[in-house]
Amino acid sequence: MEYSSGFRGGKAIGSKTGLVVPTFWLIPAWIAATVGRKEVFMRISNPVYNGYFADPFVWKAGDEYFAIGTGPDEAGGAVRDKPLIFPLLRSRDLMNWVAAGDALERPDPALGSTFWAPEVASSKGRFWLYYSVGRGDARHQIRVAVSDSPLGPYRDARTESLVFPDNPPFAIDPHPFQDDDGTWYLFYARDFLDSAARSGTALAVDRLTAMDRVAGEGTTVLRARHDWQRFMANRPMYGAQYDWHTLEGPFVRKRGGRYFCFFSAGRWENDTYGVDYAVADSVLGPYSDAGNEAGPRVLRTIPGRAIGPGHNSIVAGPDGEDYLVYHAWDPQMTARRMQISRLDWTPEGPRCEAE
Repeated sequence: MEYSSGFRGGKAIGSKTGLVVPTFWLIPAWIAATVGRKEVFMRISNPVYNGYFADPFVWKAGDEYFAIGTGPDEAGGAVRDKPLIFPLLRSRDLMNWVAAGDALERPDPALGSTFWAPEVASSKGRFWLYYSVGRGDARHQIRVAVSDSPLGPYRDARTESLVFPDNPPFAIDPHPFQDDDGTWYLFYARDFLDSAARSGTALAVDRLTAMDRVAGEGTTVLRARHDWQRFMANRPMYGAQYDWHTLEGPFVRKRGGRYFCFFSAGRWENDTYGVDYAVADSVLGPYSDAGNEAGPRVLRTIPGRAIGPGHNSIVAGPDGEDYLVYHAWDPQMTARRMQISRLDWTPEGPRCEAE
């Protein structure tokens, strides 16, 4: 079997004689697809974007993909006098990305200068940007902004925060999810100090009565249960010390009539961080993460390739397959960069391997 082949922009392309392979067909890690009875091979070269780009969220609008994430200034509370917050990227093929400016007009500086984990939802022709803002890693609250364009600029839709718990005052990582009946829900992470489960950051959900309003019926989705989910032992928080565990970065995908809530757990600054999931028959739960006692089942560190992979989103690629979009540290731990890998729905549950 003879092939003509070439290498371009980190992609290996092989085709049977006479077949021209467009750059917008995406099949990673030498996964074969059939196009007009002719096999085509393409390969993702991770990271897909070389700049610092944590908490990546990818969505498609029209014929183009867009990504928004946490940049180094946002992560480190160094936005200073920046008029716009959160870096944007755009792509035609999910693999080749270019910078597309910044998204959010900065809200009241009194809210803080640390901005984390933006996500965008489209409803009735408008784009809604959900994010958290706080002071360092304290007093984070979830807010929502709106734009008529996926590239913004986004302006806060209301003066009040969307989610800001009283005790303790911390909420991050908003994820808007629309069910089949059209109802929207907001999944997010918040802190829990009670002894009902391991103390720390864990997952919750509330129903959206409008794109900028929650019902105020927050429900716990999942709490930490295992040692691998520990962030820090004896962590000083809220005037006391806790054996602190972390579940964060929820992302929900409905499949086969069941709700899969993906999340990241462990410590984002090291190799314990990884992606797992819980499953439920109802969007509000109860959710079960049974089977993850030994560690994250979807995605975990691969030494020398991807350190602490996590905070994922999921998007359908040009080939119709599901892809996990996530950040991971480079081997030198200098930056969290955006990576993309195929998501496999196996009989044992969703699985992924960093490319």
